[in-house]
Amino acid sequence: MKSIPRRLAVLRGREFRLFFTGYAVSLFGSSMASVAVAFAVLDGGGGGSGLGVVMTARIVPIVLLLVLGGAAADRLGPRRVMLGSDALRCATQAATAALLFAGHGTVWALAALAALWGLGEAVFLPALDALLPRLVPAADLADANALTGIARNGAAVAGPALAGLLTATAGSGWVLLIDAASYAVGLTALALLRVPVLPAGAGGPGLIAELRDGWDEFRTRRWLWVSVLQGCLFNLLVWAPFLVLGPVLARERLGGASGWGAVMGAYGAGAVLGGLALLGRRTRRPLRATLAVTAGWALPSGALALGGPLPLVVLAAAGAGVTSIVSGTLFSTLVQRHVPPQALGRVGGYVTLGAFAFGPVGLALAGPLASAVGAGTVLGWGAAWQLVSCAAVLAVLGRREPVAAEAPPDVRTAPVPSGDGGRGPSGR
Repeated sequence: MKSIPRRLAVLRGREFRLFFTGYAVSLFGSSMASVAVAFAVLDGGGGGSGLGVVMTARIVPIVLLLVLGGAAADRLGPRRVMLGSDALRCATQAATAALLFAGHGTVWALAALAALWGLGEAVFLPALDALLPRLVPAADLADANALTGIARNGAAVAGPALAGLLTATAGSGWVLLIDAASYAVGLTALALLRVPVLPAGAGGPGLIAELRDGWDEFRTRRWLWVSVLQGCLFNLLVWAPFLVLGPVLARERLGGASGWGAVMGAYGAGAVLGGLALLGRRTRRPLRATLAVTAGWALPSGALALGGPLPLVVLAAAGAGVTSIVSGTLFSTLVQRHVPPQALGRVGGYVTLGAFAFGPVGLALAGPLASAVGAGTVLGWGAAWQLVSCAAVLAVLGRREPVAAEAPPDVRTAPVPSGDGGRGPSGR
């Protein structure tokens, strides 16, 4: 692997290279599946209400079970949990494809399978943050996080476009079968990993004690919970209204669906380019950089609120995409470096739950608020809030980085088992 450029040096390691390959393939399949499921519901006569039922069925398990998924990752080992998640999602998508091929894709059948799909995601997401520090040296964590972010955003740009073409020509069932195959690729990559076993954590016996121990790790780090609170209010007040009201304003004055597609495509492209620029770079004050860059989230909402033309909104969305990957990469790396490895799954669950729990509330309230005061006003206040919150968290947290003494040792020096890489219940 000497031919790999210096900025991609993290890919020289067998474990991360293997994981990243499987993860990127499964992400691409997942980005296609959302489009296929939507059209399967609509083509089956479910309409907008039916689509809402299926989307809710997928989201609810994620919100409810994230913390339990994190506890499972810490108890059983992230690799083992992710293997189960990919196996479940592979089977779920194959079953959904079979239903569609058989002509039995009713709204409630699709909703039941979507709930299983969401269950798999709920346990996978916190396990991902816990796995990466076991695959790469501590110095390469930022690059590993950047590459996973590039894969997510690259898939979000290319996957839906290909899914639309395949759904129109071959049908939703074939797209979902491809997604099932992509999960099988991810499952195979995980099965081939050699992951260190960690010693048992300090939490007491039993699930409640483990969750309480993880909560203590979360709440005792002010930089962590304040950042998550900012993210929670961002999703409630800024991003949810943007996702709901952006298409409305695009239809009125930005060219409709094609204009909105350009905006969201620019967001993904900005994230990919931002991630590529981030590779190989080291930040002396990562917390301050993480907090400062969140001001970029105000750009697309502000551009829409001010009535900007399509090119300006596209440029603003690209800037928000850069914000997304820079802040996400730096923040994930901070968490992985300053939270004990044995608690990363639970802390990751609390972080994700805290950041996104109020997102559905924002989605539900954006329309009624816009009817009362106008879409531009809602988006404008959201953009202003983001700038104010950025200044506030910088004032509260930006003067002092998390102390180096909190950083965990390089967990890759732990023994590597011949079988499963996770820490099973017997190891507690």
